[in-house]
Amino acid sequence: MADQDAQDRNLPASPKKIERSRAEGQLPRSRDLPHFAMMVAGGAILSVGGPSVVDSLQKMLTRALHFDAQMLARPALMAERLGELTLYFIAVVGPIAAILVVVGIASNIASGGWNWTMKPLAPKFSHLNPLAGLGRMFSGHGLGQAAKAVALALVLGIIGAMVLKDRLAAYVGIMSVPLPAALAYAGQQLMGGLILLGIALALFAVIDVPMQRQLYMRRMRMTREEVKQEMKENEGNMEMKGRMRAKMREMAKRRMLAAVPSADLVVMNPTHYAVALKYDDKSMAAPKVVAKGADLLAMKIRDLAKDNKVPVLQSPVLARALYAHAQVDREIPAVLFGAVAQVLAYVYQLKQAMATRTAAPDQPDPQVPPELDPHNKPGFRPEDPANDDDFGAEAT
Repeated sequence: MADQDAQDRNLPASPKKIERSRAEGQLPRSRDLPHFAMMVAGGAILSVGGPSVVDSLQKMLTRALHFDAQMLARPALMAERLGELTLYFIAVVGPIAAILVVVGIASNIASGGWNWTMKPLAPKFSHLNPLAGLGRMFSGHGLGQAAKAVALALVLGIIGAMVLKDRLAAYVGIMSVPLPAALAYAGQQLMGGLILLGIALALFAVIDVPMQRQLYMRRMRMTREEVKQEMKENEGNMEMKGRMRAKMREMAKRRMLAAVPSADLVVMNPTHYAVALKYDDKSMAAPKVVAKGADLLAMKIRDLAKDNKVPVLQSPVLARALYAHAQVDREIPAVLFGAVAQVLAYVYQLKQAMATRTAAPDQPDPQVPPELDPHNKPGFRPEDPANDDDFGAEAT
């Protein structure tokens, strides 16, 4: 069954599955890279600060083995001395340990990236099942890790044995020299062995880092059923977003229609576009669009305007330009100030003529720059929702 499942997983992992695996703490981690980095850091610390560390430890040992009659007469003083020596040892060794911890964390981040999650710390009772544990041990991944660990142990053991055999006589001869010289010589011999071990670990790390990434991507591979399920989930989210956008567009349409009765003028062409304008010289620097629409919505705006005795002016070019370049609840573009001013002046004159029962003024022919007419742009369609910037802004 496991082989069959592995054969079915022949599709690359999707970004969503990789993101879920990272949230669960699954990352391509190499164990050999931190080992190599910490050995290099330890060797560098010994080569640079080894003499001072050895000197500090020697002083601590000398002080620890110093006794006098006063100390023997006061047993409590022994506990104080032990506490002082412990703090001294921490002060000497603590920075080294801190550096090694930082190097270990940085090398792990370099191999798999930074990831913060608490899920791996959660108890998993399935791991207590011995049969499942045996299955993991004898799986392809488990056997591969075990073989790699055995090979690494053999290589390091052989290198260590060769170094020890080659320098055994030198280590025996150390016993005949003073302690400071013996420690210095032992440190030199130790550095030689660490260099060989570091080269071996470097070779394993160079191989293991890309191999762990490849194995991780292989484990993350998906079946066709998983890909289909993920596509269904994504489509469900898209459908939900689409319904939300449609609802927000409907709310925006209702707000626009509610503002039509308070407009000063509706500019439209006979069938396709309608734009409702409002202007108050005390609170507005320029006329503002309170509603706009195309086709059926344009007819609805026109009917509302007539029902509420809002003047409707037929100006096809100006209506198209306002529809294409103006947005609801915002002032009209500056390039259309002159044309809109003409039609507003006509409306005010018409209202005054009706109030005084004088002759109606002539209807103006506002001049609109040709480049602002959307009909001069190929591919423009009034029924295209993408042309309705206000609805799109509301939806987002």
